[in-house]
Formats: sequence, structure tokens, C-alpha cells
Amino acid sequence: MRPALILAILDREFQSTLSGHHTPAMLWGPPGVGKSQMVAQIATKHDVPMIDIRLSQMEPTDLRGIPFRNGAVVEWAIPAMLPDPARHGMEGILFLDEITSAAPTVSAAAYQLILDRRLGEYQVPPGWAIFAAGNRQGDRGVTYSMPAPLANRFSHFEVETHLDDWVAWAYANNIDERIIAFLRFRPERLFDFDPTHNPVAFPSPRSWEFAHRALQKFQNHPDLLLGGLQACVGPTAGIEVRAFIDNLDNLPDIDAILKGEAAPVPKETDLQYAVASALVGRAIRARGTPDEATVHGHILDYAGRFPSREMGVMLVSDMQRAVGEKLFNLPQFTQWAKKIADVMIFDMWKKPARPKTAKTG
Repeated sequence: MRPALILAILDREFQSTLSGHHTPAMLWGPPGVGKSQMVAQIATKHDVPMIDIRLSQMEPTDLRGIPFRNGAVVEWAIPAMLPDPARHGMEGILFLDEITSAAPTVSAAAYQLILDRRLGEYQVPPGWAIFAAGNRQGDRGVTYSMPAPLANRFSHFEVETHLDDWVAWAYANNIDERIIAFLRFRPERLFDFDPTHNPVAFPSPRSWEFAHRALQKFQNHPDLLLGGLQACVGPTAGIEVRAFIDNLDNLPDIDAILKGEAAPVPKETDLQYAVASALVGRAIRARGTPDEATVHGHILDYAGRFPSREMGVMLVSDMQRAVGEKLFNLPQFTQWAKKIADVMIFDMWKKPARPKTAKTG
């Protein structure tokens, strides 16, 4: 399932806790696809704490608590990491990460916590959602087969990579537009993991964020940049993104486009992706400024000039997701929509078309 849909489901699951309709949700997927980050996004959206418990690092007593004698009976000390209204608040997310890497004795201790929301005398506060995540057995991680009693305590979702969802996240989190442009040009590089070869560094949504950081650190050190990129996304992808970035010296003047001045449209497909990504980034930075409508209008004018109208659809779709529906009120949007009416997809801002000119090799 694509990340945007999983985020919507997790959001509803969190909001359903107080109504009694919450079902613990388990996210499955290979390393680096953003499972943990999606859970953190829900916590951030609702401004609630997220308690991240790594069951793979625990013994059964760490979760159940330590027994102690109280007169003639034995009681259990409740672990401080479990949600407590006084310490953590009445609402939040209890996240059991790496649950498939936990030893069977530890996962067995979590059965009651997950389904019954309690451990002995301890009760999970009613406003707390329970989410979990783990790798599949074929993902080269340290994993155990999830026991049927534990699996039956969750609803299950498999996380897929989806370029449009990642691009929307990347713009919202200030990922370098050159990285975004490269992945628009080479979408198959967003996630390229072959567990049979057990690579150390490989392209994934997580490692492209690392590549963004490497670009900020090493872009003024050419002798270090290639090695820094390869360390994040692997040898082949590192060479490709470095070559892509080096070719960006041939981009048209972005400032001229924003001013409505004459600027050529590149003939090369990779440069078209690069200029489109740069324009979306500039559209985001123009939000809330006095020049917002002017800048957005000039970008729409330029979008209508691409030889491949699908490229313009991609640019306007990414731009709309980033800046909102005010874009539809600009006269340039109406003019642009008329130009591409024969390739318009009615729901394009939800499912944008990929340009047919994109190269895959």
C-alpha cells in the first residue's frame, strides 16, 4: 500500500482510540522505506508523544516488569517506559519497532499488551494508539517468523515505495531539489534493494535523505562528493546522481523564469526534470510573500512551454500538492489547463501522469 494511504489509516487509527474502535496496526516492509517515520509523522501531526520500544533489545522481564515482595504477595514493578498519564500524557503512540526481530519469548510477553492493552495490573491509557513495524523474512534483517497468536492481534499493512508520495514528503522537508529531480528522472532508483546480494549501501527513501545531507556537506568539495554520495546510496546510484548534478550547469536561468522573462526550455529530458523540480522549490519559497501570485503565474506559463505536455502536468501536479489549491484560482492555470486538455487526467493532482519521455536506462 502506498505511504499516503497508510498515513491516512494510521491517522484514523490514532483518532479512534477514545471511541474504542482502535485496532493495533502492523507495518511490514523492507529496510529504509519509511515505516518508523510514518508513525512519527502521526505523532507530530497530533502533537503527542511517541514511545519507541525496540523489543529486539529486550528480555521478557524488561517488558513485564521486575517482581518484588510486598508482604505475603509478589507484585510487579511497572516499567517506566510504558505510557503513564502523569509522565507522558493522556494521548500518544506506543510504537513497537523491530517487532519481528524480537526473540519469541519477548514477543510472547507482548501478547497481552497488544490485544488487551494491559500487562498484569498495568493498563495502557485509553488515548494511546499501538502501532508496530518490522522487516519481512526475505529482507536480510534479523527476523523471526511472527507467531500466529501475535499476528492475529494486529491489522497488517505492507508499505510500498511510491515516487509521488516521496516527492511530496521531500518538498515538505526541504530535501535538495537536485535529489528530487534526479529521482523524477530515474524513478527506479528510489528503492533498489536486492536482498540476495545483501548490499551495505543501497538506494531507499531513507538513504536518499542521507544523500541530501551529503550533498549539503560536500558540494563544495568535488573530491569528496562522489564518495559521500556512494556511501549513502551505493556505488552505481552515487555515480549516476553525481553525473546528473554535474550536468545542471546547463539549466536555464530560474530567476528569469520567475520574473516572466524569456528563458529556453531544455531539450534534454534530465534537464527538464531538473528545471521542473527547481521551479516547484521556488514556488514553495514564494508562499506567503507579496509576489506569490506573480511567481506562481510565471511558473504556470513556463509549464505550458514544455515539448512534452506530460512534463508540464508533472510540474503543476507537484506544485499544487506543495502550495495548495490557490493555484487553481490563477488565470494562468486556466490558460495552461486549456493547452493540455487532451492529456488532462481529471484527478491529476492526486495521480499525476509521468512524462512519456522519461528515460529508464
